[in-house]
Amino acid sequence: MKKYNLLLFLFSLISIVSFAQEEATDTVDVKEKDYPVSAVFESGYLIDAQTTVIPEVKTLEFVIQHKFGTIEKGSADLWGIYGSSNIRLGLNFVPIKNLQIGAGITKRQMTTDLNAKWTVLQQTRKNTIPVSVTLYGNMGIDGRNISVFESGEVREAYSGPVGSFKFPDRLNYFSQLIVSRKFNEWLSLQAGVSFTHYNAVGTLYDHDKVGVHFNGRIKVSPQGSIIFNYDEPLKIKQISEQISWTNHPKTNLSFGYEISTGTHAFQIYMGSTQSLLPQDNIMWNQLDMGDKGFAIGFTMTRLWAF
Repeated sequence: MKKYNLLLFLFSLISIVSFAQEEATDTVDVKEKDYPVSAVFESGYLIDAQTTVIPEVKTLEFVIQHKFGTIEKGSADLWGIYGSSNIRLGLNFVPIKNLQIGAGITKRQMTTDLNAKWTVLQQTRKNTIPVSVTLYGNMGIDGRNISVFESGEVREAYSGPVGSFKFPDRLNYFSQLIVSRKFNEWLSLQAGVSFTHYNAVGTLYDHDKVGVHFNGRIKVSPQGSIIFNYDEPLKIKQISEQISWTNHPKTNLSFGYEISTGTHAFQIYMGSTQSLLPQDNIMWNQLDMGDKGFAIGFTMTRLWAF
């Protein structure tokens, strides 16, 4: 009888220990489970730059971007509001997780762009992955009449003979690697490196340009943030076709304020470029920050979930 009692006791003890181990294992698994951080940025756009944010699957995003003229004429054109403006309308869709595709039209050079963005890594709450990494790329199509190119009005002069202009000469490309980190509830920063290429340029310009980018947001209220963007085209002789840097593009510095809700984001800012496409900012910007070369702009996004 004592043997049976001992066996029963041992069996009970093993069962209790096994159950305790399973419960502990389950607890560890729950504790070790890591999730992506939320709201690294409030939108996939930060002024005229891309962020690492991609909305949820089956989300449609409508984008309005607008820039007025520069403030250099002062009150004569109401600090650029009555000046020459630029506008872009875009639609983006998320067909599968972490992949966004989109298209847009821009007033400047009547450009149509096709773009895609892919999140490779997402920052997690317990720093299993400390940063988010995203790849972005677009292709722009210059939609102006062919006579503009053949007359030599594009980029000062078109170097090819009249009549030789073909559709591929309308194309330009931009690709970017973006790395971001949400440091806490009020500070998010990101940096990136990009490569820009234009198939057709004037004789005084380069076809290729490498740029570096730095931008971020400082949250000052539940719905409001101070935002900034910095784009720097690099001088790299190895890919330049010019003897000197006479027409090297200038730095783009932008800063503003963002108001956001769950489905909307509104950003108003002032920046030293009138371009709205990133390849334009890197390749052609000639506005001088120190000479009233700033333009007022705004970006609005609206999300619909399907």
